[in-house]
Parts: sequence; C-alpha cells; structure tokens
Amino acid sequence: MKRLTAMQRRPLYLLAALLIPTPALRAEEENKVETEVAVQVAKVTRTTLRRAVTAYGNIEPEPLASARLAPGLAGIVVEVNAVEGQRVEKGAVLFRLDSRAVDAAVAKAELGIEFAQKNADRQKKLIAAEGTSEKLVLEAQQALATAKTELATAKVQQSLLSGEAPLSGTLVSFTARPGEPADATKPLAEIVDLDRLTASVRVPRADAAEIHAEQKAQLLAGGDATPIEASVTFVSPQVDAATGTVLVRVAVPKGAGLRPGQFVSARIFSEERKDRLAVPVASVVKDADDGTIIALVEGGKATRKAVKTGLREGGLIEVEGEGLSEGQTVVTVGAYGLPKQTKVRVLNAETK
Repeated sequence: MKRLTAMQRRPLYLLAALLIPTPALRAEEENKVETEVAVQVAKVTRTTLRRAVTAYGNIEPEPLASARLAPGLAGIVVEVNAVEGQRVEKGAVLFRLDSRAVDAAVAKAELGIEFAQKNADRQKKLIAAEGTSEKLVLEAQQALATAKTELATAKVQQSLLSGEAPLSGTLVSFTARPGEPADATKPLAEIVDLDRLTASVRVPRADAAEIHAEQKAQLLAGGDATPIEASVTFVSPQVDAATGTVLVRVAVPKGAGLRPGQFVSARIFSEERKDRLAVPVASVVKDADDGTIIALVEGGKATRKAVKTGLREGGLIEVEGEGLSEGQTVVTVGAYGLPKQTKVRVLNAETK
C-alpha cells in the first residue's frame, strides 16, 4: 500500500479537527438537553381542617338509661309477662311473685280499718251525747290510724312482689321463670333504652384540657365502618391515677346501629379551621435548609415554593404561602429532590 506523505496527511488532520467538538462546545450542547422528571400531581384545595384527639372505649347506656330489676322480697315466681329482647314501657308488670300471704295481710288490714272506722264514728256520736270519755275517743282514733298504717305496709309489701319496669326500653336480660325461686338480691331483668347510648372513652390527661362538652366527634366501630357523627356530652374532672386518663362520654345518635359493650374509637375535634388551603401530605417536603416547600406545576415545569404548614387531617395538610391559590397544580409523587425549576412529565394527566 502506498504511504501518504506529510503534505498529503495535513488536510485530513484539519478535517478531523473540525469534526471533533471541543470541551467547551460539548458542555454547551449538554446544557441544551433538559432533564424531564416523571411526577404525579394534585390540586390545591380549599377546605375545612380539624385537629382531633383519638380515644378508645366501649358503648354503654347513658347513666339514667338502664336499670336492673329485682323483686323487693324473696318468693316464688308465679307470673311472667315478657321475654328477652322485648320492648317494654315504663310501669309494665314484667313478673309477679306468689303474694297469697301478703294478700291476706292486706285483706286483714282492710277489715281492721273498717272496724276501727266504725268504732271511731261511734265514739264521736257518744262524746256528743256525753256518753263516753275523751280518752276512749282518742283511743278509737289511734286504733284507726294504726289500722291504716298496717294496710299501707301490707300494700307496699304487695307491690314489692311485682316487677314493674322503671323505664321504657329493651329487655337485654330476663331470667324470671314460673315456679322458680327469686332472691331479693338477684336481678331478674335488665332494661336498656337503646336510643340513649354513649361511648365512654379514655383520653390521655395531656389532651383532656382541649376537650369540653358539645365539641364535635366521630365514632368508628371498625376499620371499614362509616364514621358516625356525634358530640361530647361529659368530660370528667378526675384523672384515673392508674392509667393517667380522663373519662369522656360521647353521645351516640339514634339509629347508629351500635350496641352496648361494643368497642369503638372516637375522634374528638378540639379545633376547627374553615376555608383553608390544603394539599396532599406527600406534596410537602423539606429542602436543604430545612425549609418546607411544595412544587407547583405550570407550563410543563415544576417550581419550588416555600410554604408554612398548619393542621393535618387525613391525607391533607394546611399550607400558606405568597401567591398560593385554590386550583393550582402541585406535585405529589416525585416532589422530593426536585431542582428549583425543572421540566416534568405528569403521569396522572386526568388531574391536570
């Protein structure tokens, strides 16, 4: 092969020099290539945010919405007029005990009153005709009063052998059985007004200072259950020394479907801020100076913006910042580590 001379190779060197870019030219070309970051976005919304205290407890009847009914005297059950689960009205007779001995005492007392009344009337007529003494008149009146007392006592005993419902509600427990003995110390019936239930929850002492009656609350009976809107009715002034908690009662609305003994969690709202700007929690990140920022998207580019955060509820957090307004687009997934301004490609385009 014929070798080229130096004069012949020179034009080739010049051509190669023109085709190979210099370092300065390469840097300039690299700067012209913009990095595009894939992100997901959401909107800045205007909403109401609340600060909540979470507590746990059980559903119970209100303090005056339940009663246990026991006979006033021991005896044998002879009559039963209800079944467990039945709705009963106040004053309804649920059971009766054998009252034959007491009935006889009532009848005897009634006869005693009749006799004492006749004697007292006779003594009054005699005293008018001066046919008796003041002493006999007083004795007759005293005998009448004693007979009336005995009748009243017998009737009280008679009433104690009947189990009358002290309030309207549902028989959640009823153990009265005909022919069985009943003890005055053992309840035969338990009545609960299921329309008057409360959630008795325990709140840490540090949080109890923020809670007071009539505050709004939500009750949750399970992970997938719909929250039940409720309100605080009572905050105990005492702290349980063993647990360091305070008893709080939250009224259960009628028809909520909750049952006595059921475990629930309560979110009690100690503060409410209306008409506030909020973004998804994932939108808020820290920058290198430990400042709080979000990335707003406009014209295909994301620009970092310093914000001040406030209340957090669920997946939203309150934000404040100059020029921030409802409806702006904010980066959610991919917000961390974004440059001050960069081109972005939105993945969830339907939220643009």
